[in-house]
Amino acid sequence: MLKAALLTTVLSGGAALANVTEEMIANDATTTNQIVTNGLGRDLQRFSPLEMVNKENVGQLVPAWVFSMGGEKQRGQETQPLIYDGVMYVTGSYSRLYAIDARTGEELWQYDARLPEGILPCCDVVNRGAAIWNDKIIFGTLDARLVALDLKTGKAVWRDEIADYKAGYSYTAAPLIVNGLVITGNSGGEFGVVGEMQARNADTGELVWTRPVIEGHTGTLNGEETTMTGTLNASWEGDAWKTGGGATWMGASYNAETDTVIVGTGNPSPWNSHLRPGDNLYAASRIGLDPATGEIKWHFQTTPNEGWDFDGVNEVVPFTATDGTRQLATADRNGFFYILNEADGGFVRATPFVEQVNWASEIGTDGVPVWNVANRPGDPAAAADGAKGETVFAVPGFLGGKNWMPMAYSQKTELFYVPSNEWGMDIWNEPISYKKGAAYLGAGFTIKPLFEDHIGALKAIDPNTGEIKWTYKNAAPLWGGVMTTAGGLVFAGTPEGFLKAFDDETGEELWSFQTGSGVVGQPVTWEMDGQQYVAVASGWGGAVPLWGGEVAKKVNYLNQGGSIWVFKLPN
Repeated sequence: MLKAALLTTVLSGGAALANVTEEMIANDATTTNQIVTNGLGRDLQRFSPLEMVNKENVGQLVPAWVFSMGGEKQRGQETQPLIYDGVMYVTGSYSRLYAIDARTGEELWQYDARLPEGILPCCDVVNRGAAIWNDKIIFGTLDARLVALDLKTGKAVWRDEIADYKAGYSYTAAPLIVNGLVITGNSGGEFGVVGEMQARNADTGELVWTRPVIEGHTGTLNGEETTMTGTLNASWEGDAWKTGGGATWMGASYNAETDTVIVGTGNPSPWNSHLRPGDNLYAASRIGLDPATGEIKWHFQTTPNEGWDFDGVNEVVPFTATDGTRQLATADRNGFFYILNEADGGFVRATPFVEQVNWASEIGTDGVPVWNVANRPGDPAAAADGAKGETVFAVPGFLGGKNWMPMAYSQKTELFYVPSNEWGMDIWNEPISYKKGAAYLGAGFTIKPLFEDHIGALKAIDPNTGEIKWTYKNAAPLWGGVMTTAGGLVFAGTPEGFLKAFDDETGEELWSFQTGSGVVGQPVTWEMDGQQYVAVASGWGGAVPLWGGEVAKKVNYLNQGGSIWVFKLPN
C-alpha cells in the first residue's frame, strides 16, 4: 500500500516524478545523484566517479539506516538497488519489489508477485534487479513473466509472459532498456529449454522481436518470422537443437559505441556432451545483437561442445585499452579471462584467472580451447553397464571460476576486479532423455575446494596483459557483485556477512562492516543532499548452499536474512 505522507517527504514540494528518459539512462554512468540502470551504466563497468568517500576516510563509514525485507520469504538477496528522485527501488527473493525512502529507510510501497505452484527455479528464488523507464519500474518474476509497475504507487501497469514456467523457464536477471525497448533473456538451462532474447515496448509491454540463440530456431519481428539463428544442423546432430539449452539468464550489456546489445548464453542441454556431438552453437557463447531488430551481428563461442556446465553467460564489459583501442572483456565460467574486439567480437587473447585450470591447457590463437581429453567426463555408452561414464576431476567446478556475480572496471586504475572461486569437481556423465519440466542433466558431480585456507578470491586483473595485480583470499566462496569508485575503492561483500572496502591499487582491506547475513548482493553508491551513500543487500543464499556439495557443508552455518544496508560518513 502506498504511504502518501512518506512519498510527499521524498518528493521536493510534492511535485510529480519526472519521467526517466533514454538520455538519463545513457548518462547513468556519469550521473552521481541517481542510479537508473543495472551496472551503474549500460556498459556494466560498475564504476562511480564519486570520491567523497575515499581511501583516507572510508574507515569512518557508518550505517545511515537499514531496511528489513520482512516476512518468511528470504533466501538469497542478489539484487542491485536503483535510486531515483529520493526513492530506492530494490527487488527481493520470491519476486518482490520495494520502494523505500532513500533518506530514512521507510517503506513507501511493496509489490509481491503472485507466483503459481510448480515454479522451477534452478538456483534459488533470487532476483537480481529491475529497470526504470518513463514512469515505470520493470522486473522479471520466477514464473517467467515481466511486470511493469507504476513508480509512484507500485500498481501493475502491464505484465507479459516471457516463456512457459511449466517447461522449466524462469527469469531472475535485471532487464535492459535501450531506446524505449525493454530487453530480456530467460532462465532454465537445466531443463532443456531454448535460450532466447526478447524486446518489448517498455510503455505497453507489446512484444517487438524475439531471437532464439540456438541454431535452427527462427526469430520474429513485429509478429512475423524473420531469420533463422545459424544454420540448421551445422553444429548439432539430429533433433538435439530442439532442446539445446543456451539460456540467456544473466541479462545483457549495451555498447553505445557500436549500438550493440551483448549477451552471454548458457550451457547446452543436456550436460552429457556425448549426446550432442558438434560445437553446439550458439550455446556457451557471447552474442552481439541489433537492439532494434534482434538480428545477430556476431558471436564468439568460449567453450565448444561444452561438457562441464561452463555457461558463457558472464557479463561483457566494453572498455578502452591502454593503446586506445576499444575492446570487450569477459571473465568466463571456464576459468579464462577473454578480451574480444569491440567491433565484431573477434578473439584477441585469453588468460586463466583462477588456479589449476585443467579442462584445457590453453586457449589457442584462434580462440579455440586446447583440450585436455583426460579431464572431459566419459561417455556412459562406453561403460560396461552403460550407466555411468568415467569420473574425472575438472577445474574449475561447474559453478565456475566466476559465476553470475558481476565484476567491476576502474577508469582510474584501468583494472578489472573479478570475484572468483578456486574449486574443482568430480564429474561423470549418465544416460538421460528429455521430458518437459524435468531436469535434463545427464551428469553427476561433487564440488571440492582446492585449498585449505580459501575458496573465494577477489582479483585485480590488468586486461592489457592478463596479469593478476593482487588477490584478496576469502574462506567462503565469493557470490556477490563488485563496485569500484574514483575514490580509489573497491567494494565487495562476503558470505560471512561483511561488506568490505579495499584499496584499488594494493588490495589492502580498509573497512568492513558485519551486516548479519551473507552478502551476495551488488553494492552501489550515489550522492544525495551533498553526501555520498553506499548501499548493499544482505541475505545469504543462491546456488552455493543448494549445489555446492562439499563446499556447501563448509558454509552451512551461515544465516539467511533479508535487509538493505545504507552507509555514509558521519555529518
